[in-house]
Amino acid sequence: MMQPTPVKRAVRVAERVRQEIARALGRDLSDPRLTHAVVTRVEMPDDLSLARVWVRMTAGGEDAAARARLIAGLQAARGLLRQRVGKGVGLRHAPELRFQYDEGQDASMRIEELLHEIERERGSKPDSGG
Repeated sequence: MMQPTPVKRAVRVAERVRQEIARALGRDLSDPRLTHAVVTRVEMPDDLSLARVWVRMTAGGEDAAARARLIAGLQAARGLLRQRVGKGVGLRHAPELRFQYDEGQDASMRIEELLHEIERERGSKPDSGG
C-alpha cells in the first residue's frame, strides 16, 4: 500500500503566506490602489527566502495602468506586508516579497467573453434555410 506523499514545507508555508497577505489586504491596508486586489497564488523555494506573490484584480484588471498601480501599491506596502507575514506565519526570517500580476486569469476570462460573444452572434443571425 502506498503512503500519501507529504506536502513540501515550502508549499504549506506559501499557502499560509497567501492567507496572511490576503488578510492584510482586506483589513490593514487603506491604499486605494489595492481596493480590488486578490492574491491568486504564492510560490516559495525550499529555503523560504523569497515569496513570489501573484495578484489580480476583481475589477479593472483589463486596464494596464490599473495593474501597474496595483503592483506599485503592493511595492509601497511591502515592508508592512513582510512584517505581517513574518508574525502571522511564525517564521524567524520573513521572506522577501515579489509581486507579479497574474495574467492567466484575465486571459481565460477574456477567452470566455469572446466565446459568449460568438455564441450570441450565431444565435441572433436569421435562419437562411427553409
